Amino acid sequence: MFRGAITALVTPFRDGRLDEEAFRKLIDWQIREGIHGIVPCGTTGESATLSHDEHNRVIDIAVEEARGRVPVIAGTGSNSTSEAVRLTRHAKEAGAQAALLITPYYNKPTQEGLYQHYRRVAEEARFPLVLYNVPGRTGVNLLPETVARLSEIPEVVGIKEATGDLKQVSDVLEKCGDQLSVLSGDDFTAFPLLCLGGRGVISVVSNPAPADMARMVDAYEAGDLAAARALHYKTQPLARALFLETNPIPVKTALALMGRMAEEFRLPLCAMQEANRQKLQRALADYGLLGGRL
Repeated sequence: MFRGAITALVTPFRDGRLDEEAFRKLIDWQIREGIHGIVPCGTTGESATLSHDEHNRVIDIAVEEARGRVPVIAGTGSNSTSEAVRLTRHAKEAGAQAALLITPYYNKPTQEGLYQHYRRVAEEARFPLVLYNVPGRTGVNLLPETVARLSEIPEVVGIKEATGDLKQVSDVLEKCGDQLSVLSGDDFTAFPLLCLGGRGVISVVSNPAPADMARMVDAYEAGDLAAARALHYKTQPLARALFLETNPIPVKTALALMGRMAEEFRLPLCAMQEANRQKLQRALADYGLLGGRL
């Protein structure tokens, strides 16, 4: 089962195209810093604006660069079930360890529709699946009762819970027990979710601060709650700065300020407002992240 601090990777661009060199360097740095896993092609990776060829290429690079050192959980979700199947099959063929599938967005399926969607992907891809629930992005909430039904499908091995609702997470854990790896999809609730019985976090903050996020989970699992709590509060100001605007705008800006990639987005995402950019720069400086370069 998946555990630890797992980075929801950004996708670097340069001159409108995938910056493969920057992406490989980012992955290698993340692993050297102690991160426990990586997620290419998630929300933070601007998957919605990637072409199908780019999507496949990003996953291929992630698997190649990880070289088995950490698990690769490839984002393969879509609001089209047949497309989710195709993307998941590619992740399987590429050598990823699992697929992360967001609930279908815009369609607003019923709970039964959500169940049938994931069941179809599981049956046709035969590959470990991590559910991804983020109602603020999709307009639909994958309820604990539906998660419990899905947990009976052998291929469904985890869930990224990004509601920020600890009651809902608690209900999921109560109903699913040890059948799923419950991972926080919200940096602000990563430590509380661990305390409820979660296994880790799929993190935005770990893009610029992988070592601290990994140490937080490691400390908790080692029984050092004081150290884990201290790291939780250490990362909170950085987390607030990284969500001053829509993710991944601030985190890509942060990595650019750290010298790790170009500051480039794809429309409809655009550069940060200057006032927010200055707040982010101060937060990075306070955290000690502006001293190094590649």
